[in-house]
Amino acid sequence: MTSALRNYLIITCSYWTFTITDGAIRMLVVLYFHLLGYSPFEVAMLFLFYEFFGIVTNLVGGWLGSRIGLNMTMHIGMGLQVVALSLLMAPEIYLSVVYVMFAQALSGIAKDLNKMAAKASVKTLLPKNSAGENQQASKLFKWVALLTGSKNALKGVGFFIGALLLQWLEFRGALMVLSGSLLVVLIISIVMLPAGLGKAKNKAKFSQVFSKKPAINWLSASRFFLFGSRDVWFVVALPVYLYSVFEWSFMQVGAFLAIWIIGYGFVQAAAPKLVRHSHHDRGPDGATAKVWTFILAILPAAIAMGLYIDVQVEIVLISGLIAFGIVFAINSAVHSYLIVAWSDNDKVSMNVGFYYMANAAGRLTGTVLSGWIYQSPGVLGGLIGCLICSSVFIILAGLLSIKLPVTD
Repeated sequence: MTSALRNYLIITCSYWTFTITDGAIRMLVVLYFHLLGYSPFEVAMLFLFYEFFGIVTNLVGGWLGSRIGLNMTMHIGMGLQVVALSLLMAPEIYLSVVYVMFAQALSGIAKDLNKMAAKASVKTLLPKNSAGENQQASKLFKWVALLTGSKNALKGVGFFIGALLLQWLEFRGALMVLSGSLLVVLIISIVMLPAGLGKAKNKAKFSQVFSKKPAINWLSASRFFLFGSRDVWFVVALPVYLYSVFEWSFMQVGAFLAIWIIGYGFVQAAAPKLVRHSHHDRGPDGATAKVWTFILAILPAAIAMGLYIDVQVEIVLISGLIAFGIVFAINSAVHSYLIVAWSDNDKVSMNVGFYYMANAAGRLTGTVLSGWIYQSPGVLGGLIGCLICSSVFIILAGLLSIKLPVTD
């Protein structure tokens, strides 16, 4: 096994463990605070700082990674997650909304440091060979897709594990298991990974965080609307709709969303086989991103139309969710590849950080709009209104994708 592949596997396993705890803590907080009498919207607002601090973290994290190394950045993220889990072990009397939002803010910072470092590392770890630029690009697409897809599948597994641990060990017992497991993996990763991985040769200035490459900026702008389009109906509106309109139990809602995320992750991992691209097996380009974005725009509008007609609503929504998940996963995998492929090795952490800052801003915008639109009256409110907003966001992402470079 080459050292690059060995380091890739260590980083991937560390990322997997972190992702399981991230999914589990979300499910623990949702279920536990629902049992304490919080409304679904109030529970969703507990994650507001989680998303907000993702914007700041990605902006600073890429610069930090280039200065201290990607492995050190990832380890800081894992350590912060251990602290966030430990804070939630406090007695129930201290678990106010503000306190939990602070703990979730730490968890959000930890998540984005870990994600940025893991994804940026792929570019620096990919072995250079004489196979040619096209095959190198194809291999990078596979590595990024596998890392991204497995992460999302395991986040869904984390949902199940969080609910299971809550049932077996209750809230604080579940947190002890999760924080202890992550701490063990953190220590192993520190021991086994080489120092200075992904560290820039020249000290990067903070002003360099803002990319000077037009392709990176257009892709980041497109990413903002792409992920806003998902969270504008998926974060608050969909769970509340399933719970209140379909009268599903809370466990049914959680299990369904977990299965959806796991399937979404598997599609992401398989994206290199699903996406057809020319130029002798070279990876996707701007044209690929544009085509798949406009295909995606059709789906929320079609689901909204089906709900408005009010015929076989459950079948329309669930089948629409499945189709949306498949096409969205392909879009996400293509975007995740392009940001890594278009970044120079010495600036990959800063470009990835800037890009995921746009991602976090889109998620925050979608989360806020999801609650606001869902509670609005009339046809443009409720889940239908959220779906219409989703389609508009995706069309904007597609229009921005027109500016992305296309391989000759």
